[in-house]
Amino acid sequence: MTHRQAPTCLTHGSSTLAENVYEGMFILESNRYARDSASVSGKVPALIEKCGGQILASRLWNEQKLAYSINGQRKGTYWLTYFRMDSSKIDELNRQTRLNDVILRSLILKVDPRLVTAMVKHATGESDSPEDEPADIESTDKPLTVEDSTDENPTDKELTPTLE
Repeated sequence: MTHRQAPTCLTHGSSTLAENVYEGMFILESNRYARDSASVSGKVPALIEKCGGQILASRLWNEQKLAYSINGQRKGTYWLTYFRMDSSKIDELNRQTRLNDVILRSLILKVDPRLVTAMVKHATGESDSPEDEPADIESTDKPLTVEDSTDENPTDKELTPTLE
């Protein structure tokens, strides 16, 4: 019986599997993030790079109340990251995130290769294609008015927007 060595983040051997792009959503401990945002937010990219990944985009997504408490925390800071990594290293990355005391929960999804460029540009706030620009809306000089119905009871009046 042969034993397979557990993958480690510190070795970067040659890989037969292709690198994929992943989207990672990490819920960080809000209290620690509020005290030292640079240090706490830097833990996610550092962890990914330690496991052999390359960061494509990493940013704060949201801070909100959790649906249920996790490790006594009622609030979480959501950190969104796009990264490229060998698929054989994902299990070790998941293990490392569970061991990290700042990361409450994580979800890592493989991104469809056709969507990588658009999703990374959206995450970084870049927009260079004409489809991304808002279309000009023709403005009319006519004001929007409200017509009252002919009903005599003022509480039952229906308001209908019309252009004059």
